[in-house]
Amino acid sequence: MKIAGIYSFNGGQKAVEKKYPHLLKEVKKTILSVDASKSFIKESREKTMPGQMIYSPAALNKSFKKHFFDFGWINHRVKCQYPTKYYTDKYRPKKLRDGAFRDMDFVKEKLGVEVQFGKYAFMVYNVCAKMTIFSNLSVIDTGIEIVPVKEFADQMSTGVSYFEQFVWDLEKRGTSDIDIPVLILGIAK
Repeated sequence: MKIAGIYSFNGGQKAVEKKYPHLLKEVKKTILSVDASKSFIKESREKTMPGQMIYSPAALNKSFKKHFFDFGWINHRVKCQYPTKYYTDKYRPKKLRDGAFRDMDFVKEKLGVEVQFGKYAFMVYNVCAKMTIFSNLSVIDTGIEIVPVKEFADQMSTGVSYFEQFVWDLEKRGTSDIDIPVLILGIAK
Protein backbone atom coordinates (compact mmCIF):
# COMPACT_ATOMS: atom_id res chain seq x y z
CA MET A 1 0.00 0.00 0.00
CA LYS A 2 1.02 3.62 -0.27
CA ILE A 3 0.29 6.93 1.40
CA ALA A 4 -1.86 8.95 -1.00
CA GLY A 5 -2.96 11.78 1.29
CA ILE A 6 -1.71 13.60 4.38
CA TYR A 7 -3.80 15.89 6.59
CA SER A 8 -2.59 17.53 9.78
CA PHE A 9 -5.38 17.91 12.34
CA ASN A 10 -4.55 20.29 15.19
CA GLY A 11 -0.85 20.30 14.29
CA GLY A 12 -0.70 16.52 14.04
CA GLN A 13 1.94 16.28 11.33
CA LYS A 14 4.35 18.62 13.09
CA ALA A 15 3.78 16.91 16.47
CA VAL A 16 4.37 13.40 15.09
CA GLU A 17 7.45 14.45 13.11
CA LYS A 18 8.94 16.26 16.14
CA LYS A 19 8.12 13.79 18.95
CA TYR A 20 8.01 10.47 17.11
CA PRO A 21 10.02 10.54 13.86
CA HIS A 22 11.27 7.00 14.55
CA LEU A 23 7.71 5.73 15.04
CA LEU A 24 6.47 7.56 11.94
CA LYS A 25 9.07 5.57 9.99
CA GLU A 26 7.57 2.35 11.41
CA VAL A 27 4.05 3.48 10.49
CA LYS A 28 5.18 4.24 6.93
CA LYS A 29 7.02 0.90 6.67
CA THR A 30 3.89 -0.87 7.93
CA ILE A 31 1.71 0.80 5.30
CA LEU A 32 4.22 -0.09 2.56
CA SER A 33 4.38 -3.70 3.85
CA VAL A 34 0.63 -4.33 3.58
CA ASP A 35 -0.13 -6.15 0.33
CA ALA A 36 -3.70 -5.07 -0.45
CA SER A 37 -4.04 -7.67 -3.21
CA LYS A 38 -4.13 -10.40 -0.53
CA SER A 39 -7.27 -8.74 0.88
CA PHE A 40 -9.14 -8.68 -2.44
CA ILE A 41 -11.08 -11.74 -1.31
CA LYS A 42 -14.60 -10.67 -0.41
CA GLU A 43 -17.55 -11.39 -2.67
CA SER A 44 -20.10 -8.62 -2.39
CA ARG A 45 -23.68 -9.49 -1.48
CA GLU A 46 -24.82 -5.90 -1.84
CA LYS A 47 -27.55 -4.93 -4.29
CA THR A 48 -25.31 -2.38 -6.00
CA MET A 49 -22.51 -4.88 -6.75
CA PRO A 50 -23.71 -8.47 -6.33
CA GLY A 51 -21.03 -11.10 -6.85
CA GLN A 52 -18.31 -8.51 -7.46
CA MET A 53 -14.99 -9.11 -5.74
CA ILE A 54 -14.04 -6.33 -3.30
CA TYR A 55 -11.42 -5.66 -0.63
CA SER A 56 -12.12 -7.16 2.78
CA PRO A 57 -11.72 -4.63 5.61
CA ALA A 58 -11.27 -7.51 8.07
CA ALA A 59 -8.41 -8.98 6.02
CA LEU A 60 -6.80 -5.54 5.66
CA ASN A 61 -7.03 -4.97 9.42
CA LYS A 62 -5.47 -8.38 10.07
CA SER A 63 -2.54 -7.52 7.84
CA PHE A 64 -2.01 -4.14 9.52
CA LYS A 65 -2.19 -5.83 12.91
CA LYS A 66 0.51 -8.34 11.99
CA HIS A 67 2.88 -5.68 10.67
CA PHE A 68 2.36 -3.28 13.60
CA PHE A 69 2.84 -6.10 16.11
CA ASP A 70 6.04 -7.12 14.29
CA PHE A 71 7.36 -3.62 15.15
CA GLY A 72 6.40 -4.07 18.80
CA TRP A 73 3.25 -1.94 18.84
CA ILE A 74 0.54 -3.11 21.25
CA ASN A 75 -3.22 -2.94 21.39
CA HIS A 76 -4.19 -0.94 24.48
CA ARG A 77 -7.49 -1.88 26.11
CA VAL A 78 -9.20 -0.02 28.96
CA LYS A 79 -12.04 -1.60 30.92
CA CYS A 80 -15.12 0.61 31.18
CA GLN A 81 -16.72 1.09 34.57
CA TYR A 82 -20.07 2.60 33.64
CA PRO A 83 -21.65 4.89 36.25
CA THR A 84 -25.12 4.07 37.50
CA LYS A 85 -25.72 7.18 39.59
CA TYR A 86 -27.37 9.01 36.68
CA TYR A 87 -30.36 6.67 36.42
CA THR A 88 -33.68 8.01 37.60
CA ASP A 89 -35.32 6.54 40.68
CA LYS A 90 -37.80 4.81 38.38
CA TYR A 91 -35.15 2.87 36.47
CA ARG A 92 -32.63 0.31 37.57
CA PRO A 93 -31.10 -2.03 34.99
CA LYS A 94 -31.20 -5.73 35.71
CA LYS A 95 -27.53 -5.99 34.85
CA LEU A 96 -24.94 -3.81 33.19
CA ARG A 97 -22.87 -5.40 30.48
CA ASP A 98 -19.74 -7.01 31.89
CA GLY A 99 -16.48 -6.83 29.99
CA ALA A 100 -17.13 -3.51 28.25
CA PHE A 101 -13.97 -1.82 27.08
CA ARG A 102 -12.46 0.78 24.77
CA ASP A 103 -9.27 0.08 22.90
CA MET A 104 -6.67 1.85 20.82
CA ASP A 105 -5.60 -0.28 17.83
CA PHE A 106 -1.88 0.34 18.29
CA VAL A 107 0.15 2.20 20.89
CA LYS A 108 3.89 2.68 21.24
CA GLU A 109 5.44 5.17 23.62
CA LYS A 110 2.65 7.80 23.73
CA LEU A 111 1.65 7.63 20.07
CA GLY A 112 -1.70 6.02 19.25
CA VAL A 113 -2.62 4.66 15.83
CA GLU A 114 -6.09 3.75 14.58
CA VAL A 115 -6.68 1.97 11.27
CA GLN A 116 -10.23 2.52 10.07
CA PHE A 117 -12.02 0.84 7.15
CA GLY A 118 -15.48 1.30 8.63
CA LYS A 119 -18.35 3.69 8.52
CA TYR A 120 -17.82 7.43 8.67
CA ALA A 121 -18.90 7.78 12.29
CA PHE A 122 -16.00 5.58 13.43
CA MET A 123 -13.38 7.87 11.86
CA VAL A 124 -14.86 10.91 13.57
CA TYR A 125 -15.20 9.01 16.86
CA ASN A 126 -11.56 7.89 16.73
CA VAL A 127 -10.14 11.39 16.28
CA CYS A 128 -12.68 13.55 18.10
CA ALA A 129 -13.52 11.29 21.05
CA LYS A 130 -11.43 8.14 21.47
CA MET A 131 -8.02 9.77 21.07
CA THR A 132 -9.05 12.52 23.50
CA ILE A 133 -10.20 9.89 26.00
CA PHE A 134 -6.94 7.96 25.73
CA SER A 135 -5.02 11.21 26.09
CA ASN A 136 -6.99 12.04 29.26
CA LEU A 137 -6.07 8.55 30.54
CA SER A 138 -2.37 9.39 29.86
CA VAL A 139 -2.03 6.56 27.34
CA ILE A 140 -1.28 8.77 24.31
CA ASP A 141 -0.48 12.40 23.61
CA THR A 142 -0.55 12.30 19.79
CA GLY A 143 -2.37 10.19 17.22
CA ILE A 144 -2.32 8.86 13.69
CA GLU A 145 -5.49 7.82 11.86
CA ILE A 146 -5.05 5.61 8.76
CA VAL A 147 -8.01 5.62 6.36
CA PRO A 148 -8.59 4.75 2.69
CA VAL A 149 -8.81 7.42 0.00
CA LYS A 150 -12.07 7.46 -1.97
CA GLU A 151 -10.73 5.50 -4.93
CA PHE A 152 -9.74 2.65 -2.58
CA ALA A 153 -12.91 2.86 -0.43
CA ASP A 154 -15.01 2.54 -3.61
CA GLN A 155 -13.60 -0.99 -3.97
CA MET A 156 -14.93 -2.05 -0.55
CA SER A 157 -18.43 -2.45 0.84
CA THR A 158 -20.71 0.54 0.43
CA GLY A 159 -20.63 2.96 3.31
CA VAL A 160 -16.90 2.74 3.99
CA SER A 161 -15.78 6.27 4.64
CA TYR A 162 -12.77 7.87 3.05
CA PHE A 163 -9.99 10.40 3.54
CA GLU A 164 -11.42 13.21 1.39
CA GLN A 165 -14.79 13.18 3.18
CA PHE A 166 -13.13 12.98 6.58
CA VAL A 167 -10.77 15.90 5.89
CA TRP A 168 -13.63 18.08 4.63
CA ASP A 169 -15.61 17.48 7.81
CA LEU A 170 -12.63 18.05 10.10
CA GLU A 171 -11.86 21.33 8.32
CA LYS A 172 -15.47 22.47 8.65
CA ARG A 173 -15.62 21.35 12.31
CA GLY A 174 -12.40 23.06 13.30
CA THR A 175 -10.47 22.20 16.44
CA SER A 176 -11.34 22.39 20.10
CA ASP A 177 -9.14 22.91 23.11
CA ILE A 178 -9.61 19.22 24.01
CA ASP A 179 -8.45 17.88 20.62
CA ILE A 180 -5.03 16.27 20.49
CA PRO A 181 -2.69 16.52 17.48
CA VAL A 182 -3.56 13.83 14.92
CA LEU A 183 -1.92 13.02 11.61
CA ILE A 184 -4.46 11.64 9.12
CA LEU A 185 -2.99 9.37 6.44
CA GLY A 186 -5.05 8.47 3.39
CA ILE A 187 -3.92 5.19 1.87
CA ALA A 188 -4.31 3.60 -1.55
CA LYS A 189 -3.43 0.23 -3.01
